[in-house]
Amino acid sequence: SKWSFLQVSNPIARLREMERRGCRLFFVDPRRTESAKAAGEHVPIRPGTDVFFYLAFLAELLAREARGELRLRHELLSRHAKGWEELAAFARPWTAERTADVTRVPPATLRRLVDAFAAADGAALYHSTGVNMGRHGSLCFWLQEAIHLATGNTDRRGGTLVGQGVIDFPAFGKKTGALLRDDQSRVGAFASVNDAYPGGILADEILTPGEKQIRALVVTGGNPLLTMANSGRLARAFRELDLLVALDIFHSETAQLAHYVLPCTAPLQRPDLPFVFPLMLGLQSKPYLQATRALVPPEGEQRDEATIYLDLTRAAGLDLFGAKPVQLLLEAMKAAHTAKLRRKRPGAQPALPQERLLDWLLRATKQGRFEDLVGERHGRLRDAHAPGTFLGARVVTDDGLVDLAPPALMRFAAGLEEALEAERASAGQLRLITKRAVTTHNSWMHNHARFVREGTNHLHMHADDMAARALQPGDLVDVTSATATVRLPVKRNDDLMPGVVALPHGWGHQHAEHLSVARETKGVNVNLLAADGPDALEPVSGMARLTGIPVTVTKAAGPQAHTWSGLPDARFGEREAEPR
Repeated sequence: SKWSFLQVSNPIARLREMERRGCRLFFVDPRRTESAKAAGEHVPIRPGTDVFFYLAFLAELLAREARGELRLRHELLSRHAKGWEELAAFARPWTAERTADVTRVPPATLRRLVDAFAAADGAALYHSTGVNMGRHGSLCFWLQEAIHLATGNTDRRGGTLVGQGVIDFPAFGKKTGALLRDDQSRVGAFASVNDAYPGGILADEILTPGEKQIRALVVTGGNPLLTMANSGRLARAFRELDLLVALDIFHSETAQLAHYVLPCTAPLQRPDLPFVFPLMLGLQSKPYLQATRALVPPEGEQRDEATIYLDLTRAAGLDLFGAKPVQLLLEAMKAAHTAKLRRKRPGAQPALPQERLLDWLLRATKQGRFEDLVGERHGRLRDAHAPGTFLGARVVTDDGLVDLAPPALMRFAAGLEEALEAERASAGQLRLITKRAVTTHNSWMHNHARFVREGTNHLHMHADDMAARALQPGDLVDVTSATATVRLPVKRNDDLMPGVVALPHGWGHQHAEHLSVARETKGVNVNLLAADGPDALEPVSGMARLTGIPVTVTKAAGPQAHTWSGLPDARFGEREAEPR
């Protein structure tokens, strides 16, 4: 998915160009991905065991230093970090031999990767959703960045750079309290991160009686009934709400359960400025800015989301951001802009002057004017990310040091001995990973006939695992987790390592009455198989376990006992049986 949140243009070409320059690339993944086929070397790993790979990687570096074969950057660690000795003591026992039986990465292979990493003049480890959505995503990221810092690869060219937008968002978030607050969720006591709680406790927050029980919900541009864990339980929770409002451009499954569906403008119906990634987070390999005007006007009752929220706030007798001057200013701007629109298009919906607001944003961040940026047809390159600008300058801890042994992560890591034994005990069980399809984007693109020609997703399975279950391509199989069962056809895919099955996500639209194409498909919702609730979530990040899920796969037998998408077969107001 193009390096996930990091914007990289033409990523396959970039990988091949890196390899031509002499860069050694390794893809540690349960599946031989499209990227691994294009460049580098594929190293299979069992899903959910990445944390043990990282620990063994760090332990190997420490062992080599103890033997005098390399020197870690202790002067850098003492100047910019704390907690290194505690982390090193924890990591040393996790040798490649100790972890190989669960990761399925042979010790010799891991040491070959460490050889390449240690010998390179600049090296980097990178992971994204495949690791983050597993059981130990926070620990993996922690260990990865500790390795970078200890080897001198943090904040340097050839290693890892910490991007900076035109707004220093981490500093802003710390100053305002939005990044990490002291208040906790009512269910599970999860921290508020970036003004949000984990989606995996949403059903509990709705269904658990008591003070601050969620009774109303507004969903903007999302379809949580297909994209969040344990969708069957979430559907039941949504039907218990006093008010459910959906802001969307599709009448999705979530919108179908809503009391009100408010149609939003589509991307080509509004001016645009890449905001979150470049302006706030700096997550672009080559920083740039680009602006476009709206190409077509809204239709019917479509309004942009900002205007909808402004109107809802006024109707509720409240003020946006709790600031009456802001509310009054935006109301006046909306009134003037709406009058201007209606002189050209009588009956136009109320609207904020979005180009003007984007212009203010650009001026406030000293990026010029919206009008000028629109005139630059190919966008505008910003200054390249600079090494040496993060450590000692932009670390947002109180003392400015990177904490390599934070208590929350050390407490989480203390359970890894038990997790290792659990992995060994379940060594023969299949593990489920998710998979993207090139013609669909999450749950969005299934209402276009050209993108869903097969009409279903498939369970991808290695030939050895199919043979062990006497399965042929196209056979219907039941995939069962601790949470649910789904039924779908199987497809042979030897890009997967044995013991791993893959199920593309975003499908399961059979009950979306207003999606005329998508409702005729027969794909299944993989997130039915994922558990929700506080005990099922990663304790530090609050992430649901959406990959590496233990499952059994059997040839389908008997009647189909479960709905394809997890929503009721009849009318949505009808009650379903309690999920298992």
